[in-house]
Amino acid sequence: MALNSDIHSETTTPVPSAVPSLRALVRSDANGIIDRLAQHRLASFPPEAAKTFRRLTPGETARILGVTEAYLRQLMPPASVGERRQYALEDLAAIRKALDAKPRSVGKYLPGRKPGEPLQVIAVMNFKGGSGKTTTTAHLAQYLALRGYRVLAVDLDPQASLTGLFGLRPEIDVPAGGSFFGAIRHSGEQVPMRSIVKTTYMPGLDLVPAALELMEYEFETPHALMRAQGSNQVFSRAAHALREIEGDYDVVVIDCPPQLGYLSISALVAATSVLVTVHPQMLDVASLGQFMLMLGDLLDVIAGASGGVESSYDWMRYLITRFEPGDGPQTQMLTLLRSMFGERILIHPTLKSTAISDAGLTNQTLFEVSRSQFIRSTYDRAMESIENVNGEIDALIRKAWGRPT
Repeated sequence: MALNSDIHSETTTPVPSAVPSLRALVRSDANGIIDRLAQHRLASFPPEAAKTFRRLTPGETARILGVTEAYLRQLMPPASVGERRQYALEDLAAIRKALDAKPRSVGKYLPGRKPGEPLQVIAVMNFKGGSGKTTTTAHLAQYLALRGYRVLAVDLDPQASLTGLFGLRPEIDVPAGGSFFGAIRHSGEQVPMRSIVKTTYMPGLDLVPAALELMEYEFETPHALMRAQGSNQVFSRAAHALREIEGDYDVVVIDCPPQLGYLSISALVAATSVLVTVHPQMLDVASLGQFMLMLGDLLDVIAGASGGVESSYDWMRYLITRFEPGDGPQTQMLTLLRSMFGERILIHPTLKSTAISDAGLTNQTLFEVSRSQFIRSTYDRAMESIENVNGEIDALIRKAWGRPT
């Protein structure tokens, strides 16, 4: 009888289990995700591998340079790769140099800034996810590099999407202090800007990568403001950091974080121009209204920190992104925005396209994928959209330098 009681006791008494805290669960899940993704990336993209840019067809090369294919072949015949005739990106630089050396073409094919022309710093902003901010930044930076500008892309978003798009793994390839945080931090020793700039697989395009450590700047800055006698020095750290390398570049494009915090204030102080991405849906436009109110408050803070001196910008524009021309409500919203903002809305929107989204799925931009991978009409519409948008921005950059557009 005692034996039966013991058996009954063993089978019915619950074994106490330790319930992990939410903090422990979150940390465990975070480490699990990071470790699993690291394993996946190592398997599909080993450390010795490096992202490269495809070769261009003669037609693409001629279009980028603005010359005919026949003239292009006179300047430099394309290399034969397999059965196809193609140009490497390095060939573009050599052809540009040859074209620009002609007396009537000086400055046309090498458009970089001249003595006395200021560095252009474009902050791409919106605090709502899904507005196409990172995609816009990547395509703009690559477009300008393909056209002969010396470009620096700065990833200021701790989520590091732009960094990943350029082939770097933040958790592996960006050491502590290797993001923009290292150059603007309040605690610890700041590192020189050149030590955190990384070359990319595109000639003329460099990158300042992002990492999660950028979040520390949001926590450090309030304490620095309390300690600092002049808060303008706190907000202008990014501008000072970029001055260290301004002689190396013509244009800096900053992918700002999707919130209006101290990183965004730093970008605004450093910027010479502001590009706001907008998805033309009712909720997104309503969010844009709140974003602009908060942006106005931030500009007040910046002006107050500088003794009432207004920040000076060469231009501020709204870019309509992920636009579907056949969508009636989107078209109505675009008409409404144009009636309110006039020329401050870029003429051309970025179209919503499977070509752009499918390229993004493989961590590529539209410039990096071949036309042969898509239905030609789909690819061509998307490429025309991207080039029209960035052509407008190119014209704004030239106008800021006082050049004819």
